[in-house]
Amino acid sequence: MISYWKKAAAVIAVAGIALSAVACSKGSDSTVASYKGGKITQQEYYDEMKKSQAGQSTLANLIINRALEQQYGNKVSQKKIDKQYNKYKKQYGSQFSAVLQQNGMTTSTFKQNLKTSLLSEAALKDVKKVTKKQEQKAWKSYEPKVTVQHILVSKKSTAEKIIKELKDGASFKSLAKKYSLDTATKNKEGKLPAFDSTDTTLDSAFKNAAFKLKTGEITSTPVKSQSGYHVIKMINHPAKGTFASHKKEIDDQIYATMSQDQETMRSVIATVLKKADVSIKDKDLKNVLASYVSTTSATK
Repeated sequence: MISYWKKAAAVIAVAGIALSAVACSKGSDSTVASYKGGKITQQEYYDEMKKSQAGQSTLANLIINRALEQQYGNKVSQKKIDKQYNKYKKQYGSQFSAVLQQNGMTTSTFKQNLKTSLLSEAALKDVKKVTKKQEQKAWKSYEPKVTVQHILVSKKSTAEKIIKELKDGASFKSLAKKYSLDTATKNKEGKLPAFDSTDTTLDSAFKNAAFKLKTGEITSTPVKSQSGYHVIKMINHPAKGTFASHKKEIDDQIYATMSQDQETMRSVIATVLKKADVSIKDKDLKNVLASYVSTTSATK
């Protein structure tokens, strides 16, 4: 999740520069700043901006975002954006506003970033189709949704002590309330929302340890994650079932993996830009889309 915030902050920062660059087109002789004995006009500012890497990246992002909006805007409703937003808001609780502020975002800019992400996702699913071979490979390692309890502590020795107490008959509920550092679950018997192998919010070490447990079993040794040490109890580990009953989850997992691959997303954006029939009029900016399309097609 932290990586998501970093990515979002970068996108919003670029968007801020973009607004400044676009403003320059409203009046080339208008003054951006003045000082004793002179001034800086919007045209002068624009001329400097387009020479910089930041300025060129800004234009590229503007074009890409507009193209995505034009082609896939009907697939990304405000309801979808709000649903994503509320998911993160619920996850961070009272700390949400502080997290936004720390990453240089407001509610409005964060929602805009979520929209861009959803538009990119829609483009990916339209341009790239999941193959049977990919599904078969993903199905082999797929784990169905399980429900677990956990106790998170900072020291391995504390986790070992908890495991011993559980073996001696102590209740998981009481130990979770007494020891767990996870404030979201400690007063709920340590219960986490059900998750499967496609989940991207939990640490992989945590998931792998959980999936090895049968219903009713507890980890015999502490499970180390980025958060600390866990003691995990499996509440319900159902049978895997059939591929047909999990096809959507499998395909979503495949697309999630695709979205993390730079070359795949570069190919998707290239297709989107080709459909958009982009024409860059300023020859000084003719190469801003060079990573995606040929220079000749962008400057025609």
